Amino acid sequence: MSETEAKTEIEVPSDPLAGHPATAYFWGHVAGSGTVSDDRIEVVTNDEESAQVLAAVAGGDLEHETTTRDYAHDTSITRTEDEYTLSVGGEGSERDDPADAGLLGRSGALGLPVDGRGNYRFGAFASHDRELLRGLLEGCGTICFKSSSGTVGISFVHDDRELLELARELIAACPVEAPVDDLSETSSGGYWFGVDDAAAPDFGTWLYEDCEETGLFAPSRRRKLERSLEQADAYDDEEPTDRPR
Repeated sequence: MSETEAKTEIEVPSDPLAGHPATAYFWGHVAGSGTVSDDRIEVVTNDEESAQVLAAVAGGDLEHETTTRDYAHDTSITRTEDEYTLSVGGEGSERDDPADAGLLGRSGALGLPVDGRGNYRFGAFASHDRELLRGLLEGCGTICFKSSSGTVGISFVHDDRELLELARELIAACPVEAPVDDLSETSSGGYWFGVDDAAAPDFGTWLYEDCEETGLFAPSRRRKLERSLEQADAYDDEEPTDRPR
């Protein structure tokens, strides 16, 4: 049985732009790994259960395929992975009555990410920054164990500099102290920043704390965090003589 099969029923507000944990998580994913046009939203995730959660929030159609792509930090490295694409929109998204326009019609009214210009206005989700950040991390972030230093690495990677600046501001405002790096350019032409290694365990633990109560998380990403934390603990327990010099 999978982690979410026990299964937390996803609570979804009638208004997809309402201040709510589910909408905050969804729009975090949209900003992190989505594409938005006038009549369609597509959101991509590598976690099937997270994709099902996003579909529960927004409706739409899910497609699954296996893809091979360049690694964001080093384009000389490729990786193959499952990819789940949620498509929302099309018919019914251009009705004259805004009340009937669905998720897409109502999203445009608040200036949520619809044009790729970095005009992200997430004020409605101010009380749900943790879910918004979790969606962003799962959409455009990485979690890893750094074997060279025995630490956990958490970073965010995206082509949109303004989105990453927003993520840095959200992290600065979170209740755990988590210093972050300045933005750097990736070899693919985007940008990235990392959470300070010393703060990554506390930040990651806070980010996924109590997530099962709402079901708003990607189980595979949480498992990656837990494994990385365990590896870091094991590294700390080693005798200094066992460590590489």
